[in-house]
Amino acid sequence: MKLSYNRTKIVATMGPASTNKDVLWSMIKAGVNVCRLNFSHGKPEDHQKTIDTIREINEQYKVNVGILADLQGPKIRIGLVKDGGIHLINGKCINITTHECIGDDNNIYITYDTFPQDVQADEVILLDDGKIQMRVIETNRIDTVVCEVVHGGILTSRKGVNLPNTKVSIPSLTEEDLINLQFALKNDVEWIGLSFVRNTEDIVDLKRIIAESKKNARVIAKIEKPEAIDNIDGIIAATDGVMVARGDLGVEMPLEEVPLLQKMIVRKCRAASKPVIVATQMLESMITTPRPTRAEVNDVANSVLDGADAVMLSGETSVGEFPLIVIETMAKIVKNVEELGYPFNTTLEPEFPADPANYLSDALCGSAVYLAEHTNAVGIVSMTVSGYTAFEISSHRPKAGTFIFTSNKNLLNALSLVWGVRAFYYDKLESTDQTIADVNNILKEKNLIEVGEVVINTASVPITKKGKTNMLKVSVVE
Repeated sequence: MKLSYNRTKIVATMGPASTNKDVLWSMIKAGVNVCRLNFSHGKPEDHQKTIDTIREINEQYKVNVGILADLQGPKIRIGLVKDGGIHLINGKCINITTHECIGDDNNIYITYDTFPQDVQADEVILLDDGKIQMRVIETNRIDTVVCEVVHGGILTSRKGVNLPNTKVSIPSLTEEDLINLQFALKNDVEWIGLSFVRNTEDIVDLKRIIAESKKNARVIAKIEKPEAIDNIDGIIAATDGVMVARGDLGVEMPLEEVPLLQKMIVRKCRAASKPVIVATQMLESMITTPRPTRAEVNDVANSVLDGADAVMLSGETSVGEFPLIVIETMAKIVKNVEELGYPFNTTLEPEFPADPANYLSDALCGSAVYLAEHTNAVGIVSMTVSGYTAFEISSHRPKAGTFIFTSNKNLLNALSLVWGVRAFYYDKLESTDQTIADVNNILKEKNLIEVGEVVINTASVPITKKGKTNMLKVSVVE
């Protein structure tokens, strides 16, 4: 069984095109590391079948594919409109109301109850991914907002609404999100995606619910609002990982700012040792064609060059016509960039204050990467229970392979999102020397390292206490 092992991981959104077990297994063999469940679509029973299929594949083929449950968040939409849609004409005024109605040339219903209280005159309202733009003229602060059409067009039912200038009062976790969250936690998914994050409190609230449920899911903060950019350092510090969600971010922020925002977020996440996903429209044309555009290939390649832990596919694998070809294409792009152009060991200046509690572990992980580079080691082989060492070593983007051994089964699939990491289960913690010999032999048996090659081993001493990493050893494979 030959699996693709690119260092930059691939996240694939599940849907009708990809949930068949044979199709999904082919996609995993081609390079999928994490499966995303999009709770904006699909019924719970559909998601349950998908989760069961992923777990069957993990068990049957001894792989560690992770699951990212992506909550919809407070997505604001308009309601139904009359057949054929409404033709919004530049310069005309129209009412947006919180009273449910069928939209016409005079009134449009919005699903956001406190909209009239939250908006101010002259704020911008964007509909249908920014294709239609309006400006607030006045609000009665009760149930109706009068808007002028700035850039019109045909508006059809249930289109999304973006409010780039408005301080939205809707909580990050809606009632529907809380139901879906409990479903995801019940199924022990590894990652929870939190949409429309605005500040650290949004993440703290979600983590509190996860902790109260006695689950181990980690949080991915989706960056798609100007407020999130303003609070980016605090959000990165509070979360376990980040997604650059370029869809809504590119609507709520000026489009020309998104490329540099992507690079800034990736850089900060690497400096904080937090995994970062780049998402949206990466190979979008492949929803209907078996070949990407040149611009899409460049986009994927540049995301790899930026240092993203993972690149994500949405409609391409959920509803597209060529899900396997999409994965093969993305894997080829990633592999080529990693082999020929990636500055793996690019050092980063620290952007966050050093944590005194982890200072020694951080220094040791950095030293392991330095030693690996200067001894031409083929692998950095580490033991971890919490996963901290894996995240820290990965953030340095070492040229050497990163092989992580853990007795924490919950961690195995979670590490499938982290750049360069290959994780293995190991629970025989007799002595440090014996453990190092064991894990090196396991890698040798799997043909991942060979006799005579150099590896860097890290562990905690004494190993039976499962403490913080405090030991480093340079070994020649025997």
